[in-house]
Amino acid sequence: MAKSIIDISMALDSSTPEWPGDTPFSYRLSVTKEESGSVNIGELKSSTHIGTHIDAPFHYDENGLKTDELPLDVYLATAQVMDVSDQPQVQLENLDELAKGVSAVLLKTAAWRDRTKFPEAWPVFDPAIAEWMKGQGVRLLGVDVPSVDPETSKELPMHHAMNRNQRFILEGIVLDDVAPGIYELAALPLKIRGGEGSPVRAVLYKE
Repeated sequence: MAKSIIDISMALDSSTPEWPGDTPFSYRLSVTKEESGSVNIGELKSSTHIGTHIDAPFHYDENGLKTDELPLDVYLATAQVMDVSDQPQVQLENLDELAKGVSAVLLKTAAWRDRTKFPEAWPVFDPAIAEWMKGQGVRLLGVDVPSVDPETSKELPMHHAMNRNQRFILEGIVLDDVAPGIYELAALPLKIRGGEGSPVRAVLYKE
């Protein structure tokens, strides 16, 4: 039986907002089929932290794992979508009861409503969630906002809590039309040697 696939990735084009001060996404045909006589060839330029992406620990820890060193099974997981909409602070008490066999939790905050603009603010995530994840065997946290920490944070408490507990981060997923529940997740990063992050094509599916 065919899988029912839900794309939870942001589209990448000139309207995709980058982090303030970061490299915007751009794509162009560097060679056209008319010029080459056979094929179109594209060229792209982008931050690794634009749209739907993963953070490798090296992003915030000089000794952390780099993108090409990440354990791939983390990003092929049974995931539970939890609705935490309208919560200015997301704490353990706001999370649903964890279903058996889940190794990724995806939090639907509904805080990023216009994806053509970088949001002014989003909920604060309690670092205690990282320790809870470790205790429950959940390895990946996904959020539908640009970061697990506030834009202006320099201390990055949630990032570092995740790293201390050897948990991993997926940001910028699109859960607007996704109901809470259990899904299979695929969100594999590119194999960027020495990288600190990567855009991903994230999908949910059920057999």
